[in-house]
Amino acid sequence: MELLLFFWDLLVHVDKHLASLLAQHGPWVYLILFLIVFCETGLVVTPFLPGDSLLFIAGALTAGAGGNPGQLDLAMLNLLLIAAAVLGNTSNYAIGRYFGPKVFGWKDSRFFNRAAFDKAHAFYEHHGGKTIVITRFLPILRTFAPFVAGVANMTHARFQFYNVAGGVLWVVSLTVAGYWFGNIAWVKDNLTAIILALIIIPGLPALVATIQHWRAQRRARSLAKT
Repeated sequence: MELLLFFWDLLVHVDKHLASLLAQHGPWVYLILFLIVFCETGLVVTPFLPGDSLLFIAGALTAGAGGNPGQLDLAMLNLLLIAAAVLGNTSNYAIGRYFGPKVFGWKDSRFFNRAAFDKAHAFYEHHGGKTIVITRFLPILRTFAPFVAGVANMTHARFQFYNVAGGVLWVVSLTVAGYWFGNIAWVKDNLTAIILALIIIPGLPALVATIQHWRAQRRARSLAKT
């Protein structure tokens, strides 16, 4: 329970944690951010790490007035985090290809979220290769989509096309949004609500798509029995 509360606090108050890390470790924050993004996109066991909110807050921290010492550089931040996102997805895809279809027999466990895998697979079945781009903006599914693409044996060239396009769009759009809007007074005053919105709202389309896929499967099974 304490671990869950810790990760919830990390997600909701990522602004305070990141600002604290920046104050304590300076440029080493680039490495910390790289590792968080790499793990969140590259390991199916870490979908709980912050993603959208982390990028938004990191972008806001690049907008220090007059280039104050300790602020992050937007161009450097984007280069490193795009690399982390692309390499993370590539790693996840390779793991999925290694295990292959046998994954469909895996049970839910502490290290494997079966429900999230099934949702990502349903999304992939519906959207195909575009899933790699679309799910960049969908928490949880973002972590499982490249893994599913590997399990489904998507060709490497096709995967990398969507992977790079999605990685660039995801990182740049959120860090630039943070740069432009993160230090506006209203945004600062309502940052917790905005972070929660970044966590909850992107997941709604995936939920709708999953429900539609589930209903379609039920209809197909009903028709097969008649």
